[in-house]
Order: sequence, then C-alpha cells, then structure tokens
Amino acid sequence: MKMSRISDAITDLHKMDMEAGKAGWLQGIHPLPKLLVTLIFILLTVSFGKYDLSGLLKMGIYLIVLFVMGDISVKLLLKRMKVVLLFVCLVGIANPFFDRKLMFLLGELEVTGGMISAVTLMFKGIFAVSASYALMVTTSMEDICYALRKLCIPKMFVTILMLVYRYIILFLKETERMTDAYMLRAPGQKGVHYKAWGTMIGQLLLRSMDRAQTVYDSMMLRGYNGEFYLRCKHKAGNGDYLYMLVWTAVLTFIRAM
Repeated sequence: MKMSRISDAITDLHKMDMEAGKAGWLQGIHPLPKLLVTLIFILLTVSFGKYDLSGLLKMGIYLIVLFVMGDISVKLLLKRMKVVLLFVCLVGIANPFFDRKLMFLLGELEVTGGMISAVTLMFKGIFAVSASYALMVTTSMEDICYALRKLCIPKMFVTILMLVYRYIILFLKETERMTDAYMLRAPGQKGVHYKAWGTMIGQLLLRSMDRAQTVYDSMMLRGYNGEFYLRCKHKAGNGDYLYMLVWTAVLTFIRAM
C-alpha cells in the first residue's frame, strides 16, 4: 500500500538524520565553520543587485563543490524541498508586470528589467535554500544548535529550534493517527472534509499541549534548568578553520568580481 504524505515526511526526516550522521569529509568538518560559511554565502548571495544575474550565477560554484564533496543528491533536494523551492520561485513572479524597463533584445524578444529581476530573485531563493539544505544533511541538529550557541544566539531560541525539530516527528505521527482514524470512519472519502477541519485542528492542539506538558515534566525531573548543554563530538582543528578561511576568501572574491 502506498505510504501517505505524512509517512513520507517522517521517513525523510529519519533519512536526513542518518545522512547527517554518516561518515564523510564534509560531515567531519566542525559545525561552527560550516554554519559560518553558510551564513556568509547566504548574505553575499542576497546582496547582489536585482539586475546582476550573471554575477549571482557565479555563486553557484560553492553549491556545486559542496554537493560533490558532500555526496549530496540534487534529486533528493528537489523532492524534499519542492514546496519551498516552488514558493521562492513564485515570489518575484509579478516583477515583469511592474518593471517594464527594456534591458536588451534577445532576437525579437524584449527582455525587461522585471524579467531579469524575477529570475535573479528566484536564483537567490534557490541558492539560499540549497545551502541551508546542504548544511542540514551534513550536520546534525544538535551540532547546529551547538554552533548557534557559540555564536551567542539566545538559548531560548536555540532550545525552541532543537525541541521543534526533535518532536516534529511525534507531531506528524499524531496527525497521521488522527487522519487514519478519520478515514476509517469515512471510507471512500478523499481527504478530510472541510467541515471537520476545525474539530481536527482543535483536537490536534489539545493533544500537542498534553504531550508538551508530559515532555516538560520529564525534562524537569531530569534537572532541566532552562538550557541544554550541547557538546560537539570533536574540537575545531586547523583543517576546519582553513575550510572557513578558504571559502570566505573565495566567496568574497566572487562577490567582488
């Protein structure tokens, strides 16, 4: 029997955790340099002008090298992030209607500023999502949270991020359980009827609150005092710092070209 979309999402989350924990060159880099390089790449990518498409495309060198060295599947990226990628591609879809400034002629086709800015905005989103995805599949969430704390990100935000990621699977399983129970009571019906949406969302909220209280009580019994004390598997070495310095120099050079 074909798995539901919720089951697929749960499976993908488990697979991403396994990919982040497997042995590999990129997986062995300390999480702090990897996070800093990702942030630098995203900041430099979004700093390009709305018409500077040629300069922006050069930043793709980083992603090509990263995906090859990290053995990251582009096919899985498109499968797992298709909704996000579709959204970022639609963000600038209205630009051609508002910016009709003629930039150049491509045969008989008039290429306007709105067309170029729309494509530029699309690639900015794709590059940012791809870089974030590469970080996630080569670094565990605990290591990412560890790196965020090293950057002095408030512990409250780091704790929320880690708990949301850790317990999102429980939330999805609870949603799947409720959906299955509904479908057993409505055989032959495709999806949940809109009249039942409010009731199901309310039930899901109540169940989530009960589960959250149980989790919090368990944390308090184990001595939780407002912060998780995260540790990295290994200390940052010269190779990790060299990775950060080389990529920072390369990305800065590409941006300055």
